[in-house]
Amino acid sequence: MRVSIRPWIIGDEDDLVPQANNIKIFNNVRDYFPHPYTLEDGKKWIQLNQKISPVENMAILVDDKIAGSIGLKLQEDVYRKNAEVGYFLGEQYWGKGLTTIALKKFIEYTFNTFPVTRLFAPIFEYNIASIKVLEKNGFKREGYFKKSIYKNGEYFNEVILALLKEDFKS
Repeated sequence: MRVSIRPWIIGDEDDLVPQANNIKIFNNVRDYFPHPYTLEDGKKWIQLNQKISPVENMAILVDDKIAGSIGLKLQEDVYRKNAEVGYFLGEQYWGKGLTTIALKKFIEYTFNTFPVTRLFAPIFEYNIASIKVLEKNGFKREGYFKKSIYKNGEYFNEVILALLKEDFKS
């Protein structure tokens, strides 16, 4: 399977929605990620990203088909050299090492495009698969926060992983 990343383009929403509209994905992301994920949500996401330059959010493609999304949130003020990274992959692609490949490509793009020296990812403690994806790309555990996440009426612990530009091996 060939993994690539590219900017979102109008028309991707038809393939994005079936991947994003999954309660298992929603349960591992922030509440602003819609569920159910509708065609209108997909259109809004793509239109929003058409306006951002340089590109901060990209489509993950597997064999040239939309499989998920990967992106970053640049930080501000004294944290301006940091960016938060996040991603999801459609369930049918799980367990094949594809997210690890996509993340490596995105890390390289990010460090080459933005003036950041540190990427970090706040992960729900129970999301072991995502933690492994980050660790395979050189991220190290930096923090552990008890009950810092409130999702679906429950509290969860959070693990913070980070990667410094100087430690990234492309």
